[in-house]
Amino acid sequence: MSALGTAMAAVLGLALAVPASRLSTQDPAWLRSPTRWLLNALRAIPELVWAALLLISAGLGPMAGTLALALHTSGVLGRLFAEAMENVPTGPGDALRTQGVGPLRVFLYATLPQVLPQLMSYTLYRWENNIRAAAVLGVVGAGGLGQLLSFHMGLFHMNKTATILAAMLLMVACVDALSFAARRWLTR
Repeated sequence: MSALGTAMAAVLGLALAVPASRLSTQDPAWLRSPTRWLLNALRAIPELVWAALLLISAGLGPMAGTLALALHTSGVLGRLFAEAMENVPTGPGDALRTQGVGPLRVFLYATLPQVLPQLMSYTLYRWENNIRAAAVLGVVGAGGLGQLLSFHMGLFHMNKTATILAAMLLMVACVDALSFAARRWLTR
């Protein structure tokens, strides 16, 4: 749930971050305000509320939890991505624009390479958060490890509960290690 929800959120967050940011001083950014309002709305609603709403339409199980994580996290990542893009040095992009390069290629060759390590770091950090959030969502019927955790805690199977908690700790440690390795690889 957390991996798929975070992957979906990273794609949607990046798609929303581009219109939510002003990439150059010549950019009229007429979609900036409405897109930022949408990002605010997505992240203002907690994962638990999204899950409760989606349980009605998607039913019990991991699909509702995955979509809840994706919607909330896309609002968070979209805002972080937009801020990162706006804070990028404009020199490389201005040089390409001066040569007549279009906005898509300026984004792909000037903006994205500069912010990619930061975007990757934000995404992996949110994945780490979503591992914990998925456990909470599982308790309300959205599937995943949280559902197992709730089941075994309810039956007082403390050894199985401890195993599930250890698995969650291991997943968070693995994501942290992956984040560290990815940042090192992207910045060399």
